Amino acid sequence: MLAVRYALFPLLWLIGLVIVASVLAYGSLLVLGDVLPVAKLISKITLGLLVLSVLPLRRYLKLSWQDLGFTPWRPFLRQVRSGLLLGFWTLAPVMIALYGLDVQVWDYSRAWTISKVAEKIALALFFALLIGLGEELLFRGLLMAALRQKMAVIVAMLVSSGYYAFLHFLKPTTKIAYADLNLLTVWRLIPEAFANWLNPNIYSALIALFAVGLFLSVIRSRVRYSLGLCIGCHAGWVWQIKVCKDLFELNHQSSYLYLVSSYDGVIGPLVTVWLMAAMLVLIIFARRQANKH
Repeated sequence: MLAVRYALFPLLWLIGLVIVASVLAYGSLLVLGDVLPVAKLISKITLGLLVLSVLPLRRYLKLSWQDLGFTPWRPFLRQVRSGLLLGFWTLAPVMIALYGLDVQVWDYSRAWTISKVAEKIALALFFALLIGLGEELLFRGLLMAALRQKMAVIVAMLVSSGYYAFLHFLKPTTKIAYADLNLLTVWRLIPEAFANWLNPNIYSALIALFAVGLFLSVIRSRVRYSLGLCIGCHAGWVWQIKVCKDLFELNHQSSYLYLVSSYDGVIGPLVTVWLMAAMLVLIIFARRQANKH
């Protein structure tokens, strides 16, 4: 029972941060004007607050940086580099399959030059590394380390992967006009955002993202101090998806459209099956390596 309560604490923390983020978003729009939709701004501020909360929560839970999975600087950078390669090779077959099946097709509506393509690739890698760092620090770093204090490793992996997947769908559908913006209308978005978790249209992508989180959790649990490896692998996936969205477009006429979800045109059943198979290979390999020693 204690483990269940401990597993629910991150949800309460998330609800609290969403409320704070909604107030900050409302205040920001009052000052800056109609620069962003309020729902999008709340989402970005919430994610920022979650990442920033790693510092006080780490101290409160008495976790060292090593507990979160960090190594010294140079090994950490080598891990990130290896993770990027792992992320590339684990998702590249999916990208090739989607292109071969005409699920993703080249976007001929855009005029591309070598310099523009190189710029897109470089920018995508930069933002992918930022996303990988923030999300892995939060989920495979702090959350997984905290949960492992109170529950078995496998349960911690499942719970942290669940939070990782569900957080991507904490989104309301109502769009509030800037003229109608006030704290009451903003706060009405909060229950709507959480209610989106019950939307059956997200389940295909939700399951795939859960598989993504579980794959990274296996790396984190099987390789000691491996947060850099998780960051690199995560960034490698995000990088490929960003490049795909820039250079290709989803073919809605494809007979194999069911292999992806509407989330980003890549995440979906194909990714779920592929990563689950890759996860089994990783577990078997890790066990054989452990038996050798």
